[in-house]
Amino acid sequence: MKIGYIRVSTVEQNIARQEVIMKKLDVEKIFIDKISGKNKERPMLKEMMDFVRSGDIVVVESISRFARNTRDLLELVDQLVAKGVQFVSMKEKIDTSTPSGKFMLTVFGAVAQLERDYILQRQKEGIAIAKANGKYQGRKKIQNDRFDEIYKKWKNNEMTAIQAMKLLNYSKTTFYRRVKEMKENEEKS
Repeated sequence: MKIGYIRVSTVEQNIARQEVIMKKLDVEKIFIDKISGKNKERPMLKEMMDFVRSGDIVVVESISRFARNTRDLLELVDQLVAKGVQFVSMKEKIDTSTPSGKFMLTVFGAVAQLERDYILQRQKEGIAIAKANGKYQGRKKIQNDRFDEIYKKWKNNEMTAIQAMKLLNYSKTTFYRRVKEMKENEEKS
């Protein structure tokens, strides 16, 4: 069975281009994730990996849609190969059923990782320049008018941290960062 995997980084992005490729290749079943590739916990990827059986062919538009770094790519393909599943990437013309395809997979995986590392490096350099020029503001803090009230209830053991996070719509990291800021402000007072 031909199985397609489609991924875009956000819910707003369009999957039509990848769907057209899958249709041309007569892919029978498609799994779609709308989540960043750097996130290893992609629900539809996991579902696809559980679904595939020996003799299946997994088709992707490009390796960057399947994995974000070499290690992840090679681990995923190893899992497929161990199940007797062939991996095909259309853009890079990689087919793991051939020795040259296996070699190219490793090479393209390394190139994709290099590209990602360069992007992150340029991003850091740009931020450093903006900071030096006094133009970098960083991410805006998530504000919630009820934080002081909920923080006091949490501090007085009137609610759990999880309840506070839900009421504030904060992640664990954001909640505890704000708690730390509050404690620092209280110590200064």
